[in-house]
Amino acid sequence: MKIDGSISAIVTGGASGLGLATVKALRAAGARVAIFDFNPEAGAAAAAETGSVFAAANVMDEDSLDAAFATARAANGVARILVACAGGGNAIPTIRKNKETGAFMRFPTAEFARAVTLNVVGTFATVTRFAAEAAGLEPVDGERGAIVTTASIAAQDGQQGQAAYAAGKAAIIGMTLPIARDLSRFGIRINTILPGVFDTPMMRQMGDEGRAALAATIPFPKRMGMPEEYASLVLELCRNGYFNAEAIRLDGAIRFAQR
Repeated sequence: MKIDGSISAIVTGGASGLGLATVKALRAAGARVAIFDFNPEAGAAAAAETGSVFAAANVMDEDSLDAAFATARAANGVARILVACAGGGNAIPTIRKNKETGAFMRFPTAEFARAVTLNVVGTFATVTRFAAEAAGLEPVDGERGAIVTTASIAAQDGQQGQAAYAAGKAAIIGMTLPIARDLSRFGIRINTILPGVFDTPMMRQMGDEGRAALAATIPFPKRMGMPEEYASLVLELCRNGYFNAEAIRLDGAIRFAQR
């Protein structure tokens, strides 16, 4: 798919980190972009910075998603590109022992469900809405749309305390092929990126010493990934029409240790 001013795109989680870098790359290529984000202040600022449209969106709320898609459609037309970056997780052991009482405490089921819902259900709800609209477009160069979803290398190398996060991200990988098969008749492709350790605002909270120690575990290059490198791969997955149903690690060859 050629990315230019005729193309409309949606980026969820587009107000910061990997999502914002993707918005900037799409805008640099000429695409019209709608930013979906849960944070209205950050979303509005990102839209102003990049010349995009902002729509407040909670990917776990169907009415919120419907309203966001309506806003994007009214401003930019029906999107041909969807990049799903919205997600998150927690760090809670499956069970842990209370040092004072000796009692074993379980991972709260509600917290597990929230993390899985945010990552996989939120992603799927966004994909289905995008696909239902893109399927009605006229094909361009034989295709109607391209989707890029965001998993994590934690889906394959989950560390201690990452059961919920790893489960949600693994489910994103697991649904990539069946979605690709479902959407093939409509000329819509889907691929998934598994980022490793990236220099995002969340990682910057670790401080310089913690970030340096983490970067030292990456085989090559010995640094965190840059959000622009994620965005570059997104654009290639959209432009290259033979990429479909792929799950691609982008991680400098790191493999997470147990913790």
